[in-house]
Amino acid sequence: QVQLVELGGGLAQPGGSLRLPCVASRRISSINAMGWYRQSPGKQRELVATRTSVGSTNYADSVKGRFTISRDNVKNTVDLQMNSLKPEDTAVYYCNSRYMGMSYWGKGILVTVSS
Repeated sequence: QVQLVELGGGLAQPGGSLRLPCVASRRISSINAMGWYRQSPGKQRELVATRTSVGSTNYADSVKGRFTISRDNVKNTVDLQMNSLKPEDTAVYYCNSRYMGMSYWGKGILVTVSS
């Protein structure tokens, strides 16, 4: 199993920045992929950004150029750096990992972008 602890979140102003760390209970070097998804009321959960153990990344079109996902294999942490935040970025953000064919999810953390 992989336990995921999501940190950060909270309130930010439009144009501001937030960083969302996700700490895994296993060495992320052994995890095939980790990433972040988000969900707003009335909408399906959508991919935000993912990163594989070999460094490949995938970003949603809506966040390209604004968000950056990175991995720290020493701290077993994946960070989502969110810049130039927009009100439409408001959502519950979920950390995700894929390990040995299984998908694991964090509990979710709320990000609110508002003046």
